[in-house]
This record gives sequence, C-alpha cells and structure tokens, in this order.
Amino acid sequence: MWNEIWNTTVAEFSDLHDVAEMTRVCVRLLVAMVLGGLLGYERELRGTAAGLRTHMLVAVGAALFVLVPLQAGTQLADMSRVLQGVIAGIGFLGAGAIIKLGEQQVRGVTTAASIWATAAIGIAAGMGREATAILSTVFALVILAAVRKVAPDKRSPPLVEVPNGARPEDRSRLMP
Repeated sequence: MWNEIWNTTVAEFSDLHDVAEMTRVCVRLLVAMVLGGLLGYERELRGTAAGLRTHMLVAVGAALFVLVPLQAGTQLADMSRVLQGVIAGIGFLGAGAIIKLGEQQVRGVTTAASIWATAAIGIAAGMGREATAILSTVFALVILAAVRKVAPDKRSPPLVEVPNGARPEDRSRLMP
C-alpha cells in the first residue's frame, strides 16, 4: 500500500520529467516574469493602480495558461480555445482598472491596455517565443514611456473636491 501511495505521488510530479523540460519551463516563466516586471515598473512609476506585482502576475499566469496545455500535448491548432479564455479573462481584469469620473473623464485605459499587452507578452513567452516577447516588451515600453514625451497627456483638468454634505447631483455642477 505505501509503495502504491509513493508511486502515485511520484507520478503526480512527473510533468517535469528531465532537466531539459525543467529548464524550458523555468526559462519561459522567468522571461514572462521579468518582462511583465518591466512593464509593471513603468506603470508603478506613473502611480497607476496596476503596477509591478500585478503585471508580473499577469505575465506569469498567461505564460502558465499556455505552457501547461503545451506540456500536456495540446496541438498548436487547438491552443486557440486556451488563448480565447486568457484574452477574455484579461479583458475583465483590465475593465476593473478603468474608472469613469464624470461625463467626459475616463481614467485607467492605458493601464488596462498595458495589462492586456502584458498578457500577450506572457503568452508569447509561455509558447516559447521569447524573442517575440522581448521585442513586444520593447515596443510597449516605447509606447508607454517615450510616446508620453512626444504626445503629452490631454486629460481633463483635475476634479475639484466636493465639499462635505454635497449631494451626488451637485457634483456635475462643481466640476470645472
């Protein structure tokens, strides 16, 4: 009986059956983590709600969602269903970063887009397309950091503070 329990336990951990497979998984997850961290660090510097840890987790999670089915023998042609699920799930996460303030002011769209791009980069790393993931990260960083200098933010001016006791219907009257 104990022998059967031991053999079953060993079999449960057999997905990394050799050093080559373990190295492959570690490299893909590490690349996803580092690249997600780079994008997250840029967002962290901007003070956004989704920063370093969020972007790292999104990238590693997306990589894992494609890595495990590939390990299990899923054909690339059948990965479209997995990708659809990841993309839809990331859409919900990104939607949580978007906040509408007033009639003409929306915040968090760039953060939502960076989460979406981070997931795509994680997917690329998880599928063994590390060079594509690195190049995509460079492009994303250029968009997030360098384009900001060329095209300054055209957001509405900051909202005025609503005095204590003001009713919700008074807020639109108080906005600049």
